[in-house]
Amino acid sequence: MVSISSIVGRRVAIGAMTLWVVSVIVFAGIQLLPGDVATELLGQSATPETVAALRKSLGLDLPIYVRYLEWLGDILRGNFGTALASGRDIGEMIRPRLFNTVFLAITAALISVPLALLGGIVAAIYRDTAIDRIINVFTLASISFPEFFVAYTLILILAVHIGVLPSLSDVDTTTSVLGRLTAVAMPALTLAVAVMAHMLRMTRTSIVSLLGNQYIETARLKGLSEWRVLVRHALPNALAPIANVVVLNLAYLITGVVVVEVVFVYPGLGQLIVDSVQKRDIPVVQACSLIFAATYIALNLIADVLSIVMNPRLMHPK
Repeated sequence: MVSISSIVGRRVAIGAMTLWVVSVIVFAGIQLLPGDVATELLGQSATPETVAALRKSLGLDLPIYVRYLEWLGDILRGNFGTALASGRDIGEMIRPRLFNTVFLAITAALISVPLALLGGIVAAIYRDTAIDRIINVFTLASISFPEFFVAYTLILILAVHIGVLPSLSDVDTTTSVLGRLTAVAMPALTLAVAVMAHMLRMTRTSIVSLLGNQYIETARLKGLSEWRVLVRHALPNALAPIANVVVLNLAYLITGVVVVEVVFVYPGLGQLIVDSVQKRDIPVVQACSLIFAATYIALNLIADVLSIVMNPRLMHPK
């Protein structure tokens, strides 16, 4: 039997190696973006001498591997550098934006996870009936529609026609909790629709696959209601794949918010990275991309560990 600590250690080592590879790809890929930050800052009327002097002061004239090593060393020391466009410390810029993105992701998770679990249980109880087919149509439709379509549909219905929610999600450090909840309501609903279908279908599939087992039949013969059989006996044994899908969708909620934040002009990391790409602010784009990658890798690690803990057979070598 392999100990859980050794399994976690291997997963952490693989995650660290993956993050390093991602950092190389991010750094190299951003260097290939068209345009030049010096020209962007000075304008098209700048002389070649002025542009060259600014590039030298920013260290852009150094070889790419030298710039990568310096950037990676600063990142390991917790220093994201200085934004080229504004001259502000990138860590100070990212901190409130990261909080906004995490707040949005948590709000979307609090909406989507309970609804997905409830919908999956209902679909499993009434499988192959009209209720199951209706839920199946909803999940397929929500998967098929792109996020920006769902976002603009919600804006049209809830903001324009009904007028119960704002169309723009404008928050800052002084916004109250109630104000934040109101502001992130539509972005959170958009993300919830995007991720709920995967969790719902996995819940239904996992529960249905267990309903033919003998202990389920025994529970039914004891006179237990179908809801109690599913919730007390089937659902706990189906938690491993469900938990894996839930955590992976939480990773998507944090890393896949770019489109939603841009649509609702929400001041999160997604909006910041889009603005920074437009301004050719390379250090900010690199920092945001690395944070997204680290978050996704960390949550994938958590999903792997949860799967192993909930299914002890994976701890035994084959």
